[in-house]
Amino acid sequence: MSVPSASHELLHHLYSDHHGWLLGWLRHKVKGREQAADLAQDTFLSIMNANQVSVIREPRAFLATIARRLVANHYRRRLIEEAYLDALSHLPESHAPSPEEHALALELLQHIDRALSGLPTRVKQAFLLAHLEELSYAEIAKVLKVSTSSVKQYLSRANQQCFFFVPD
Repeated sequence: MSVPSASHELLHHLYSDHHGWLLGWLRHKVKGREQAADLAQDTFLSIMNANQVSVIREPRAFLATIARRLVANHYRRRLIEEAYLDALSHLPESHAPSPEEHALALELLQHIDRALSGLPTRVKQAFLLAHLEELSYAEIAKVLKVSTSSVKQYLSRANQQCFFFVPD
């Protein structure tokens, strides 16, 4: 039997001392006990994977910060899924994707969302207008009220961000 490491012990204490509090905090932020429980577990997994337990000085503030990010990601993923499902509802049944295609498309949309998450709003808008609405540079420039050279820079930046994005 192996002896637990110091970080394992710290994580164990963090979990046992604060899991109940975090779960209650998350129940006020999301609908459903199961979702709150999943997000609480994801919060502790994030801490464990980062291997940063020893640097935590204010456990509840630290947990709340990580959990807030996870809650925001949860809601953003839900909005993406709802938008995708809405778009699918307008397709004829003969064009509806298979369950596998559906799952892959959602995964791809979430991947693109994470890749674009750190970019300025106009850069994201230009990317979406070009790739989803298939607008030309001139049309995008008109919508965003910028020059076509700005649109070209925005798209270059967004495309590069997506190309070099490495998921968590």
